[in-house]
Amino acid sequence: MSLKNLLILVLSVLLVIGVVVTGGCVSSGIEAPSQPKPTQIIENITAQEAFTLIQNNQDNPDFVIIDVRTPGEFAEGHIENASNLDFYSETFRDELNNLDKNKPYLIYCRSGRRSGNALNIMEEFNFREVYNISGGIIEWKAKGFPTT
Repeated sequence: MSLKNLLILVLSVLLVIGVVVTGGCVSSGIEAPSQPKPTQIIENITAQEAFTLIQNNQDNPDFVIIDVRTPGEFAEGHIENASNLDFYSETFRDELNNLDKNKPYLIYCRSGRRSGNALNIMEEFNFREVYNISGGIIEWKAKGFPTT
């Protein structure tokens, strides 16, 4: 092989290597700007923390309290200003998904089990801020907090 042919072969190999190496660095230029995801607050809290949360939001028209017990349980006594959304209703998930996901919510049930499941659903539906009374209305009443 002549020196000229060897030189052409080496240059050709280097050219191929250069194209392969730099090819991975080329961008299409169509990348979407990175959008920070809004912070999601999904928390289990005590009845005492819930009472404080309610006190701190007395003048907040966007603050929503949801009792996820049955209408019968709700009628026996509930936290003041709570709305009833029956966890066992066939339309529960749809009704929940139709709520304003940007408002702050406090949810509860009898013992915290149903509302804990509702909390997980609300997280899945991308609610921004939801608090669950982990001990339910049982803990609420045990602490001496009022019901209507």
